[in-house]
Amino acid sequence: MSHRHLRFLPRELSKGCWVGLAAFCVLLATSCTATSLVPPAPVTLRISGSTSMTPALEELAQTLGRTARRKLGRSLSIREVDAGSCNGCELEINALGGAYYDIDRFGLRFVASPRHADVLMVTGPVTRNMREALLRVHEATPDPKWVVAVGDCALDGGCFKGSPAICGGVGAVLPVDLHIPGCPPRPVEMIKGLLALIDRMA
Repeated sequence: MSHRHLRFLPRELSKGCWVGLAAFCVLLATSCTATSLVPPAPVTLRISGSTSMTPALEELAQTLGRTARRKLGRSLSIREVDAGSCNGCELEINALGGAYYDIDRFGLRFVASPRHADVLMVTGPVTRNMREALLRVHEATPDPKWVVAVGDCALDGGCFKGSPAICGGVGAVLPVDLHIPGCPPRPVEMIKGLLALIDRMA
């Protein structure tokens, strides 16, 4: 530390403080000299396997997109609602919009408002605190609309069954058109479920 820097320190420091400060500066300079001259080891990122969809899975997603356009005349819009889940199902649903599955390119999209949605994908048991909110979301969704219960908890409460904090599964609050089992269900199963739902549409 140069004299130019020392002049900004308070002159009222005791002798012990100055000695401690000097010792710290010597230690800092020694450690910097010992470590700063050693370059860091290069890091190599290895990606195993393919980052693209398998041909069978891509064909399944394309079929889903074509069926949606044929039945609805447009893309399928999905609104995801967490009614009280552990977020395991949400992680798998989020994967549908990620780089691997990327269902947007097949004409399937998640929307932020139920007013733009065709399908409500509901996860988790319906907690008492979320019951009113779920009913309002369902009411705000324009007809025709379909409700998909995603995961075991959405069927009958799952591991939370019997808890006084929940109303039960999604079917205890809303009419359910399709249930996709699993804890949590894989994204592939959700794509298959949506395809089965659209096939049943009038």
